[in-house]
Amino acid sequence: MSPPLFLVKALPASGTVTLDGPEGRHAAVVQRLRIGERLLLGDGQGSTASAVVTAVGTTGLTAAIENHWYVEPPAPRIVVAQGIPKGDRGELAVQAMTEVGVDEIVPWAASRCVAVWRGDRGRRARDKWASTAREAAKQARRSWLPVVADEAAPTAALAARRADAVLVLHAAAETALSSVTLPGRGEILVVIGPEGGIADAEIDELSAAGAVPVRLGATVLRTSTAGVAALSVLAARLGRW
Repeated sequence: MSPPLFLVKALPASGTVTLDGPEGRHAAVVQRLRIGERLLLGDGQGSTASAVVTAVGTTGLTAAIENHWYVEPPAPRIVVAQGIPKGDRGELAVQAMTEVGVDEIVPWAASRCVAVWRGDRGRRARDKWASTAREAAKQARRSWLPVVADEAAPTAALAARRADAVLVLHAAAETALSSVTLPGRGEILVVIGPEGGIADAEIDELSAAGAVPVRLGATVLRTSTAGVAALSVLAARLGRW
């Protein structure tokens, strides 16, 4: 098993790093790392290092960097506009999509969303998505943390977004995601509806802006699993996998 990954704000190319705060306590108290054990350090912006623990305290530890490397951001970027589901299905979707490589997640306030993000409730829900993405990225040992948009976007914002390809998952679409033409750079926006699906008016608005409705297969997936399925297809087609 590969060493655990811990995130730091700034990662030097060499020398020692003091891991404190929540990450340090998790490493020293929860993971119980000891002197001589190895771990990964990352800044979530492409820089990663392997390190060995040199000192352990009650609130953190110190590690000496052995190797440092930088991973270029993937191209094209894959952005998912996720229709806001009810309950914890949103966190399930964010977790799975982060593990398979989503680059940005935009909560979508679709017309058929049961859950509505407003005021403090909306900020708490968004923060929970961001926290879920952060932890899933650490679990997956990702060099880049996915971006989670600050607030829910209306359909008009998705239609106005300047993406190089906009793909709307729709069970009635004739074009398969596995066969649609993909750009080699820029941004691919994948739109996923909530539990009640995407309204015809939303399909029309997005299509008028250049979006292409696509299907995954003959079955209908839950909103919490459609994203990870679509990302898996794209990851294979784009050579990420």
